[in-house]
Amino acid sequence: MLTGNIRSQVDAIWNAFWSGGIANPYEVIEQITYLLFLKRLDELQTVEERKAALTGQPVARRIFPEGKDRLGLDYEQFRWKNLKNAAPDVMLERVRDHVFLFLQKMGDGSTYAQFMRDARFTIPTAFLLVKVVDLISEIPMDDRDTKGDLYEYLLSKLATSGTNGQFRTPRHIIRLMVEMTAPTPKDIVCDPAAGTCGFLMVTGEYLRENYPNLFADPKLRKHFHEGLFHGFENDASMLRIGSMNMLLHGVENPDIQRRDSLSQDHSGEEEKYSLVLANPPFAGSLDYENVAKDLLATVKTKKTELLFLALFLRLLKPGGRAAVIVPDGVLFGSSTAHKTLRQQIVEDQKLDAVISLPSGAFRPYAGVSTAILLFTKTNSGGTDHVWFYDMEADGWSLDDKRQPLLPPEKLGPVPQEPLTAEEQAKNNLPDALSRWNLRNGAELERPRTAQSFCVPKADIVENNFDLSLNRYKQVVYEEVEHVPPQRILAELMELEEEIQTGLRELEGMLK
Repeated sequence: MLTGNIRSQVDAIWNAFWSGGIANPYEVIEQITYLLFLKRLDELQTVEERKAALTGQPVARRIFPEGKDRLGLDYEQFRWKNLKNAAPDVMLERVRDHVFLFLQKMGDGSTYAQFMRDARFTIPTAFLLVKVVDLISEIPMDDRDTKGDLYEYLLSKLATSGTNGQFRTPRHIIRLMVEMTAPTPKDIVCDPAAGTCGFLMVTGEYLRENYPNLFADPKLRKHFHEGLFHGFENDASMLRIGSMNMLLHGVENPDIQRRDSLSQDHSGEEEKYSLVLANPPFAGSLDYENVAKDLLATVKTKKTELLFLALFLRLLKPGGRAAVIVPDGVLFGSSTAHKTLRQQIVEDQKLDAVISLPSGAFRPYAGVSTAILLFTKTNSGGTDHVWFYDMEADGWSLDDKRQPLLPPEKLGPVPQEPLTAEEQAKNNLPDALSRWNLRNGAELERPRTAQSFCVPKADIVENNFDLSLNRYKQVVYEEVEHVPPQRILAELMELEEEIQTGLRELEGMLK
């Protein structure tokens, strides 16, 4: 975890950006990301130089060329170790006029380097640049956890922006979805609406924690770095941020592509992935001519939330599973497209669960009610019952501030310390995960008045494939003693007589 000192430094830099006229949160993150990339390049060349010194051979891979750039500056001065000690005005001039042009035209073979060509350097003052460089220099970047946590702290600030908050799903919700799908080192994972790559990053952290020997196997190690993680994103700036997020969390070369997931044909991607994790943008609408023909063949609709569901079904290989966030309208919408898609998932695939999320889970930038759908692609049915869970609290306040309601060690789906009943009422995630693991056992016996319960497929079919939790949940009403009207009138008359008597006594006392 980040120390309070580093957090304070990040906050100070954030404020300095705002004071310097850069108020867009993801532009701030993007500018910091460029400098992180530059520092990483210097570290890579340092490693190569050490190898050469040990073997007595020439440097095998030179990132910073020998000689000078076209403006006459020695490439050695581009390196972080030299740049960080330059005078403020010199540092700004070098980064703006020399280093940044160099970064746009070269790469280190990583996914991130592919997205530098149209990048823009917008740090306006030498003072601000020095502050950012000093912060990055003080952080132990050889520690994957620290640099990963630093970037996550930066990304958490996206939630302060209604415009850009859409790109960041709360990490505790992502962790719950990852825990429920239980990725393995052999999975091929895809997020077709990758944003900052939160789902892919958390999947990587889950695998490191649960498969500590993963990197001892050369094939699994290569698959982890080059074949396991796939993300599509249509925003160039977000691609840079997302790919750097993966890089700083120790994934060397993930497949992060610039791609319009709904418009482009999916030949080559069809039935390629064993796990889809996503929170796609919804409440949008596309013209039919802008939608990939293979998706319209699955469901004819203009609604993005339905098109993404159709996309997930196409991307998954048979046996593949998905955990995706959808707006509640997908669960009960009455249009032909809504019903057709729900019927396909229930009848042709295996719908495993519907988790109703608290209405404030995506505040402050979205107040729409949402749910998590978990399903398995079979192409041959398999739904026998569906597990429903009514999540009432996720550990954070459900207002625009979204403040934690518990200490850090008691938040998330896998808290470091056990929760009391009172604490569990503030954080339902561990309970949801525990009950999910019992969905084919004890959960089958729970009544529909409970927080979780199972519904047979026949009931869902009978209800026109409606998947809203309230359609099946039974509410227990407290019994209230019935008082006959005559008795109520009599009691009122007695009360009136008592009041009149009291008034008469008061008048006598005043005389």
